[in-house]
Amino acid sequence: MWKQFVDAVKQILFLTQQTEKNREEIRELRQQVREMASALERLAYEVHRVSEKIDYANRNEAQEREKLELRLENRLLKFERQLPSGRENKE
Repeated sequence: MWKQFVDAVKQILFLTQQTEKNREEIRELRQQVREMASALERLAYEVHRVSEKIDYANRNEAQEREKLELRLENRLLKFERQLPSGRENKE
C-alpha cells in the first residue's frame, strides 16, 4: 500500500516537472514564432519595396530608350535636311 502511494507521489512529481518543462518550452516556442512572424513581415515589406524599385527602374529605362530613339530620329531628320537633293537642275 505504501509502495503504491510512494509510486503515485513520484509519478505526480515527475509529471509536474514535465508539465513545467513543457510550459517553458511552449513559452520559448511562442517567442520564436513571434520573432519569425516579425522577420517574415519585414521580409515581405522589403520584397515589395524591391519589386517597386524594379518596376520604377523598368519604366524609367523605357522612357530613356524612347527619348534616345526620339533624339536619334531628330538628328537623322536634321541630317537629311542638310543633304542636297538627289535631283540636280540641268539648265
